[in-house]
Amino acid sequence: MAPTSASAAAIAAECRMPASPPALPGNGNDRCRDRAAPRTFAAEVIVMEAKVHDLVVVGGGAAGLSAALVLGRYVDPGAGRVTFAKSYADWSERQVWAPGTVLAMRLAARSVPFGDVPLRSLRRSHIEGWAKGMVNRRLAAGTVHTRMNNVRAVLRGAVADKLIPTDPSIGVALPRRRRPQAAMTLPTAAQVGAILDAADPAFRPFVALCAFAGLRLGEAAGLRVEDVDFLRRTVTVTRQVQRASRGQVEVRPPKYGSERVVFLAPGLVEMLAAHVAGQDRGGGWMFTGEGDQPPHQNTVGHRWRTATAAAGVSGLRLHDLRHFYASGPIAAGCDIVTVQRALGHSSATTTLSTYSHLWPSAEDRTRAAAQALLAESRGPEADRSRTEDR
Repeated sequence: MAPTSASAAAIAAECRMPASPPALPGNGNDRCRDRAAPRTFAAEVIVMEAKVHDLVVVGGGAAGLSAALVLGRYVDPGAGRVTFAKSYADWSERQVWAPGTVLAMRLAARSVPFGDVPLRSLRRSHIEGWAKGMVNRRLAAGTVHTRMNNVRAVLRGAVADKLIPTDPSIGVALPRRRRPQAAMTLPTAAQVGAILDAADPAFRPFVALCAFAGLRLGEAAGLRVEDVDFLRRTVTVTRQVQRASRGQVEVRPPKYGSERVVFLAPGLVEMLAAHVAGQDRGGGWMFTGEGDQPPHQNTVGHRWRTATAAAGVSGLRLHDLRHFYASGPIAAGCDIVTVQRALGHSSATTTLSTYSHLWPSAEDRTRAAAQALLAESRGPEADRSRTEDR
């Protein structure tokens, strides 16, 4: 039964729902505010949300029902009987996902210990216990955040479907991620050169594409000979290779926003041309694995470990070569958008958040500008003094 207007007003008053931003003190309209600690409009809304959750989810009963009806949060109690696992199974069937997203979502949903818990019985404590368990198992902070975001997507879908009134994962604390400059391993030029020298000749151009063109592993594996324009010295990235079941590979479009044209260094073009000439093939895959198929990720990983071991270099991933490539245009003074396009990031924000520490600081630019003025004013003497100081 819907609440009367009087009961609705009482519930609204109990929830301290502000109809408009609170007036400034002293105008006679602040009778319902906490005079000892006045709150902003946003703070009032947060208090209201907390009280609604207590009434609707925790308290239940007539007060909870009335509050839910007044606030448009009413959920049929029978709808929440479905378990988290069943809700995910039904919801996931309706989503439009790339194959990689399907695997990531399935992994996250199956990792929770509350799969058999009905949604209406799911509490924040369940989510906190799951997050704490991942931390105790020493999963990387990025992995914890990714799995939590995937599970939150399921819970938000349940809220949208009116299976539960609120998302119990809201406000759950997660471990801090490492700062990019601390988490990133940036190879030195000497290390990259040593790996190139030690790599098998057939694998050397693969390493070079990652180090000097910034291609991801899957993008380099999915490269075809016709993707390289040897006259214009460009490579067009239009596909990637991903692992499939039973040691097979799957060729699919690259990550969103990653289709691009990369401008190649002349030395890299010569290396690729020699590689193609040595294959004695007019076209097809630039690199091969089993038979005539592009190389599997495990195959590339084995070749990479063999090359690094022969070079005496440890602690580097193939993906670190992409960071090495990014450092080049940044050091040369290229702007964020140029670097973003070269790397195939979906937005400049991604580039900036990943590589901001590599861009020269204002202090560096100020010193360089002052030194340029000094050199222009005093000529060779300024450069000579710098050399002597070193």
